[in-house]
Amino acid sequence: MIRPVYYYSLLLITIACKPSPEPIRYGSDKCDYCTMTIMDNRFGGEAVTDKGKVYKFDAMECMIMFSDSWPDSMDNIAYLLTNSIDKPGQLTDARNCVYLRSPNMPSPMGMNINPFADSLIALDQQARNTGEILKFGELKGLIYAP
Repeated sequence: MIRPVYYYSLLLITIACKPSPEPIRYGSDKCDYCTMTIMDNRFGGEAVTDKGKVYKFDAMECMIMFSDSWPDSMDNIAYLLTNSIDKPGQLTDARNCVYLRSPNMPSPMGMNINPFADSLIALDQQARNTGEILKFGELKGLIYAP
């Protein structure tokens, strides 16, 4: 029989080991790819491994380029999150966002990739600013295009 004290200790250890995102400290946290300080709450992002290691990024370009060299396989990523233009400062699943690449909407790393949690807002911004709507899976090809 497990004693209650041991049971609660085991429960706390299990809860403590569950991976979870961390808030981005804008103006303080550095990008794990380019080492720039993460300043803009519309573009930051993070990847959290299933072991709880958190990698932070100042833009999607950095997240995608870093993904080729992660110490952990993409299969071991519990969360892949981004901020978005329409929900600044709020981390959203990067795989569910849409991305507007527009020369009229600059982004921190210069590829003009703007994440949106709401595709209707992205389409509205595309009509106002021109550009191309992309899904997450298309970003890698865009970033590594010749």
